[in-house]
Amino acid sequence: MHTILPFLLAMIAAIVLLNMCAVRLKIAYPILLVLFGLLVSFVPGLPAVKINPDLIFFIFLPPLLFEAAWSISFKEMKRWWRIIGSFAFLVVFFTAFSVAIAANYFIPGFTIALGFLLGGIVSPPDAVSTGAIMKFVKIPNTTAAVLEGESLLNDASSLIIFRFALIAVGTGQFVWQDASLDFLWMMIGGSGIGLLLAWIFVQAHKHLPTEASSDIALTLIEPYLMYWVAEQFHSSGVLAVVCGGLYMSGKRLIFLNSTSRIRGYSVWESFVFILNGIVFLIIGLELPEIVGGLRSEGIALKTAINYGILVTVILIVARIISSYAAMIATIIFRPSVAPRASSMRRRLMMPILLGWTGMRGVVSLAAALAIPITLENGTPFPNRNLILFITFVVILLTLLVQGLTLPYFIKYGKVFDDFIDEEKEELARKEIKQKLRQHVYHFLKNKHESELHSDAGIERLLRHWEEKNKANDADWMNEKSKAVFIEMLESQRQFLTELNKDVSIDEEIIRHQLFQLDLEEERLKMI
Repeated sequence: MHTILPFLLAMIAAIVLLNMCAVRLKIAYPILLVLFGLLVSFVPGLPAVKINPDLIFFIFLPPLLFEAAWSISFKEMKRWWRIIGSFAFLVVFFTAFSVAIAANYFIPGFTIALGFLLGGIVSPPDAVSTGAIMKFVKIPNTTAAVLEGESLLNDASSLIIFRFALIAVGTGQFVWQDASLDFLWMMIGGSGIGLLLAWIFVQAHKHLPTEASSDIALTLIEPYLMYWVAEQFHSSGVLAVVCGGLYMSGKRLIFLNSTSRIRGYSVWESFVFILNGIVFLIIGLELPEIVGGLRSEGIALKTAINYGILVTVILIVARIISSYAAMIATIIFRPSVAPRASSMRRRLMMPILLGWTGMRGVVSLAAALAIPITLENGTPFPNRNLILFITFVVILLTLLVQGLTLPYFIKYGKVFDDFIDEEKEELARKEIKQKLRQHVYHFLKNKHESELHSDAGIERLLRHWEEKNKANDADWMNEKSKAVFIEMLESQRQFLTELNKDVSIDEEIIRHQLFQLDLEEERLKMI
């Protein structure tokens, strides 16, 4: 314990420092984390990082999926459900099938079942890596919604393939009728259990006397409960977390107050950041141990690397082919929503770009590490080390090759130039803000009109919103007045800090006032 704890703390510190370097270099932080983990693994004397395969899914996946479900726009998912569904299910199955056929043909000792197991592991693209890259480039909201929705659902579809392939490898047989019924139960049961538990959690938040800290604490355990309960009923824990998270996300304004939402966002952002960072570090730290396992089985490192490169190429090609198939199907069956690129070149380049976004990461690693060491009869799991090594090579190559080139592909390829209208987006934002001001003004005037002349506070409030309704952003708060306002807020912070030195003043009051100042500054930044 005294050895592991400092090592874990050092890992978290490294995650933070590497993220700062990634921001400065304008590259996705998972790339630096993987490379750093690989370098650190060669340092002598460090404790070996080993995770129980039975716990890997339960530790990492529920909170990562839950946070992703809260972040995505359900409205956009409904709007683009056809293409999201095709990428999340059909493309994942086609990719897994392609990997299975190639592995069975090119890799000695790989059965179709083992090929599907490998395909299920490496087929889902990683949302974290793609999201980290998208911070540095501008893409249309439509494309972002498709990528986010796909990454949320393809985890479930790929892990279902993984589970069935694991059963086929363990039993040596695959009964289509039983598998079809199990698949339906995993889909329907997982979704239903997730929605039912999410409804119960929402009611608990609404009716129990919770406050911000307890609300946040409950949200931290809720995804684990959804996953665990669904797995006890032999359904999909992943789908339970995804569906439950989407339901709770849509109800957040009902059962969480503003304080819980503001604090919860910060807590979850940090929590998920650390989890993702640990997983990507583990990718690098585990690789030398897997290489040792390969050597003990007599598999040459060069041969294993070639297998990894082969699978990576198949993944990229299969995704690009699927992107073109989706574009052609859209043009034929739904021409009204087909891409409106100004030239044939840009229309043809877009599927390549979508295919190039398929970096692999957290889910692939979690699935690979979750492969049991032995079968139920006690014999070693066939080709486990080779599957792990191929997965690590796929993750490394897609992160390094696709991850480093994707921003330049988007920027210099100018694929999205016809789809991004910044002036139109800014105009829409101003229009919504103006409508919101008018709504507040009319609400106060109509609802409290009888109290206007008898209550000085309500009268001042109405005048305040009347002035905001008449003024535009530049008149209401220009850059000069904003700078003065921020300077005034900083002066108030210094005054409160000095005032807090008085032992007779309750520090909780001071902290509350400082929190109010922080909220005011955040509001000011959005003007």
